[in-house]
Amino acid sequence: MANPQAKEWLKAAYSDLRSIEHILADTFLTHIVAFHSQQAIEKSFKAIMENASISVPKVHKLETLVSKIDIECDAKILAILDLLYIESRYPGDMGLLPQGKPELKDAEEFYTVAKNTFDQACEILDVTLEEITA
Repeated sequence: MANPQAKEWLKAAYSDLRSIEHILADTFLTHIVAFHSQQAIEKSFKAIMENASISVPKVHKLETLVSKIDIECDAKILAILDLLYIESRYPGDMGLLPQGKPELKDAEEFYTVAKNTFDQACEILDVTLEEITA
């Protein structure tokens, strides 16, 4: 059973996933999909950490966070998504990779990894979607 703070992290991750679902088919918004994918994964990782009483660091690097927990995740995608997270979040840079805006197929892959990570976190914490959306 997940503790309340872990559930809050999952709620926040689910909000990012739902946002992605509304914009995923829009090729103009692939950079926003990438940004929300990174955020959903980060929050899913932090939910697991919170529930395991692992101190949740104030870092955003997915590769750092995943090293503290036991979860299966695509290391290549985590490395790519780490490239796009910027702390300043200037509008011109948000969700952009070094080569620019992600292609639609990349955005879809980012979403798939984010959704799978969220689903794994829910399974690890024994939390149903109904519990976090109530």
